[in-house]
Amino acid sequence: MKIKPQVDAAIQEVLESAAFINGAPVQQFCQELQQYLDIKHVIPCANGTDALQIAMMALELQPGDEVITPSFTFIATAEVIALLHLKPVFVDVDPKTFCLDPAAVEKAITPKTKAIVPVHLYGQGADMEPLMAIAQKHNIPVIEDNAQAIGSHYTFKNGTVKKLGAIGQIGCTSFFPSKNLGCYGDGGALFTNDDALAAKIRMVANHGQSARYYHDVVGVNSRLDTLQAVVLRIKLQLLDEYAAARRAVADAYDAGFAGIPQITTPYRAPYSHHVYHQYTLQLNGASRDELQKHLQERNVPAMIYYPVPAHRQKMFAAFGGAGFHLPVTDDLTTKVISLPIHTEMDQDQLDHIIQSVKSFLK
Repeated sequence: MKIKPQVDAAIQEVLESAAFINGAPVQQFCQELQQYLDIKHVIPCANGTDALQIAMMALELQPGDEVITPSFTFIATAEVIALLHLKPVFVDVDPKTFCLDPAAVEKAITPKTKAIVPVHLYGQGADMEPLMAIAQKHNIPVIEDNAQAIGSHYTFKNGTVKKLGAIGQIGCTSFFPSKNLGCYGDGGALFTNDDALAAKIRMVANHGQSARYYHDVVGVNSRLDTLQAVVLRIKLQLLDEYAAARRAVADAYDAGFAGIPQITTPYRAPYSHHVYHQYTLQLNGASRDELQKHLQERNVPAMIYYPVPAHRQKMFAAFGGAGFHLPVTDDLTTKVISLPIHTEMDQDQLDHIIQSVKSFLK
């Protein structure tokens, strides 16, 4: 890995300084990410799940408040809603982008709706312009779950371009090692342009402290350690290069699977700069489980993400989960399969994967 010497040296510096918590690189990373995202505040935390929880706590959501979110996502998005005794309201996704359907969101709004949480899934952005218009009309804050699309941007109809995570009232991300911007352990962050909200987020993330030993609100202990920050500083400089490499892999896959009726390749929405956290196919008239088995036999680690959507998980039965009518979500969770994608794939690997898929479909 080409950054190994840099990372090794940066980690050694931290070990020698012994500034493992809140060392200078943590704030340096936050400042650099603020510049990259063109946002006023980046507040680090321990992981992406904490980021979502802290966001909802900072917005002072109360037990029984409704939070609109997709069911087709990693469980953390909805889990924190339930953890805070809020009510998850699951809505369907767009069948092409896999992200929140704005029309479905509009229909789900009630007087109890206090937040909307779009998820930028697999590296593609939700359609933020209509979502923000709906939220503004009803005076509802938007929390972007940007754990899978850091570095992607959204183009508004007037030509304005903004980074995902910097559009809603709060953006949240994860730095889990497998993410496009990943550290060597756990990590996360929140983003906002609202000064008062940023101060509240910092307070919640640090035991509710306004000053040392003065606790104004109930908070949590959630921070990014210095070792992770030095890794992230190095990787942030290469994030756009990494995204371009992933897009090149996606281009090769798209070309390799062109004209195959059993495969729908990932849609590229005109407003979203897809950064391909995952390259996810939809299968039409072919067995996903059999394809996965076929690929495993050929040493291709294809993955099935979220085979049971959140609304069908036991943990949400008490919230009426199975009562939600989400036909697109239910359909997608039986059809999608993700192929390997990373920044250092070579042509031989790509050819082997493409031919392995094709040999099954023949």
